[in-house]
Amino acid sequence: MAKEKINWEDEQVRKTYRHTASHIMAQAVKNLWPDTKLAIGPSIDNGFYYDFESEHKFVEEDFLKIQKEMKKIIQANYPLERFELPREEAIKFMEEKNEPYKVELIQDLPEDAVISFYKQGDFTDLCAGPHVESTGKIKAVKLMSVAGAYWRGDSDRQMLQRIYATAFPSQEELDEYVAKLEEAKKRDHRKIGKEMDLFAIYDEGPGFPFFMPKGMVIRNELESFWKEEHRRRGYEEIKTPLILNEQLWRTSGHWDHYKDNMYFTKIDDEDYAIKPMNCPGSLLAYKRKMWSYRDFPVRMGELGQVHRHELSGALHGLMRVRTFTQDDAHIFMLPEQIKDEVQGVVKFIDDIYSMFGFPYHIELSTRPEDSMGTDEEWEAAENGLREAMESLGIDYVVNEGDGAFYGPKLDFHLEDSLGRTWQCGTIQLDMQMPQRFDISYIGPDGEKHRPVMIHRVIFGSIERFIGILTEHFAGKFPLWLAPVQVKLLTVNEKLIPYAEEVKAKCEAKGLRVELDGRNEKIGYKIREARNQRDSYICTIGDREAEANTVSVRSNKIGDLGAMDVDTFIDTLVKEVETKAIAPLFEAKEEK
Repeated sequence: MAKEKINWEDEQVRKTYRHTASHIMAQAVKNLWPDTKLAIGPSIDNGFYYDFESEHKFVEEDFLKIQKEMKKIIQANYPLERFELPREEAIKFMEEKNEPYKVELIQDLPEDAVISFYKQGDFTDLCAGPHVESTGKIKAVKLMSVAGAYWRGDSDRQMLQRIYATAFPSQEELDEYVAKLEEAKKRDHRKIGKEMDLFAIYDEGPGFPFFMPKGMVIRNELESFWKEEHRRRGYEEIKTPLILNEQLWRTSGHWDHYKDNMYFTKIDDEDYAIKPMNCPGSLLAYKRKMWSYRDFPVRMGELGQVHRHELSGALHGLMRVRTFTQDDAHIFMLPEQIKDEVQGVVKFIDDIYSMFGFPYHIELSTRPEDSMGTDEEWEAAENGLREAMESLGIDYVVNEGDGAFYGPKLDFHLEDSLGRTWQCGTIQLDMQMPQRFDISYIGPDGEKHRPVMIHRVIFGSIERFIGILTEHFAGKFPLWLAPVQVKLLTVNEKLIPYAEEVKAKCEAKGLRVELDGRNEKIGYKIREARNQRDSYICTIGDREAEANTVSVRSNKIGDLGAMDVDTFIDTLVKEVETKAIAPLFEAKEEK
């Protein structure tokens, strides 16, 4: 019998499939623990969950039992039958089943709402649907984890038990997904960051990362690279203060649209805010003098530290923090320069992402509900971004209603080595801030005119980008970023003088090198260096000292064999200078 094909690329298909799987899981749980009360069971990215109230405390040891029961329901191939009930009948129906959460959901629905249910076998659930035709359509399921969840997200309400799971059209696809999850665990930047001693986050400052010396190497290299690339493209660097008075944030609109995410303080009995964004400071920098139309475009870059109040439950290593450094730039331009400047930034971002080997896609985010400005201004700004992209011939998708409150934006979603996407770069076209700050320039007619402004980032935040790079490369960074580029390991202490000579040669060429001359077994030292993800591990024994060589192992391609010291160093220098992603050596052939 031919395998049934479904369009798994279609988001709605995935949601329908996984929502059906959530009903199967709820039925299985009710079969095993009949007194369990049902809450909600939606599909989510990469899976689904269901919230339960039960006297039984669910643990991972229950998962196989639940999956076995789900398999029985799937094999029974029950049709999913939809039916509707009037409001009072629906409430009575759920009360008879002792499902108080379902009763509450029905009571909160509008008076004219259609109240629908889905039945599969002897199990019925309140649900708007849609679902697949029958339980037998679900092919592969796996329970992933269990956690606590307040009913309706309200900490004053009942704590429920949430079981997370996933479903795929085939066991092969499920296995592939689980394998990727396992690989993601190994690559978790928090785990690797600890092993490599890159950064730490302490209880004394949740969401406020500390960068250690090796982490600072990566950070400094990225920032130096950022500065050089911006100088080459005509940007001037500025630095604006961390704290500015409340009135500035009222002028910018952040007070009305963003204050719940901001931190505040008092100075000399006046209210101040710690900046969540760099743009108001750039606008003050622009206003320091009068500009001529001949000065445009004006490109100001800033590695600006910002602070944003994130909920403690949302914090995640370097990926979601409360303070971070945005690689911001603000471009002030004439209206007729919009297309060229947007295209210039798109090409700039493409150059950077391509250098790291990141594929990406672009989304155009349009006007949100909570926004400033007129319909005409928003239409002009959105059309400006569309025209720039279409002239470049680059595909993009439209993300309705997700723009910034002051303007539409192009978001760049890069894809890492595990196929995960991360929103990093953004280009925001802004016609609101120039009005609110009353900035101007003198045009060819000698009169004052209003410039247009672009906000843009490439890395997004230095901290988050380091987290992404750590997971993308599994801690085995490109050589130019690696904290330790060369690790020298001596077989015995007599070889330390030769190792010191090699170390001095490496340092003279600007390489970051460490020497481990401890009186430990060489196998132990090698394992330690490999766990540190040091780029090139060089073992030095009597034979190497006599021949002026080192035995080299790359953390990316393995054993390279014995190499002449000068040849080895020169190749590394070239690898650093070209910012190569992969080593410039070839692995030693197996005999």
